[in-house]
Amino acid sequence: MTYRVCFVCTGNICRSPMAEAVFHARVAEAGLEGVVETDSAGTGGWHEGEGADPRTVAVLEEHGYGLDHTARQFQPSWFADLDLVVALDAGHLRALRRLAPTEQDAAKVRLLRSFDPAADSGDLDVPDPYYGGLDGFGECLGMVEAASTGLLAAVREQMKGRVA
Repeated sequence: MTYRVCFVCTGNICRSPMAEAVFHARVAEAGLEGVVETDSAGTGGWHEGEGADPRTVAVLEEHGYGLDHTARQFQPSWFADLDLVVALDAGHLRALRRLAPTEQDAAKVRLLRSFDPAADSGDLDVPDPYYGGLDGFGECLGMVEAASTGLLAAVREQMKGRVA
């Protein structure tokens, strides 16, 4: 049975596609392709149909990550097919939990940096780099990479005992 993870930020052109690309690479490195699927979306549809921000693409390429991406807006109906919805900041977390059709669906929403044991528990947001320079995208990538190891461990733990 496939385990499905969707990363969500505001417009689905910076943080969430970055998280999707990094986590997809971690999944591939772990030999879990075909078992764990990654995806991303935005809480809003402002950039629907567009590719990722060129700065996101540049930072990912510089660090060896690939990305084939078209922005889209998260839909409440997706909860039924997802095992985990990963929010990039507290605003996304609140918005997604409000969209969740059931309490069980709301419980699927977690902050990305909650999977990073070194993160400051008082501030688990991945800051939006959109209005800044390239260095903000690099900072974002560092946070995403730091959380991805713990996220992969959590996904593996949740997959234990599932019927294949």
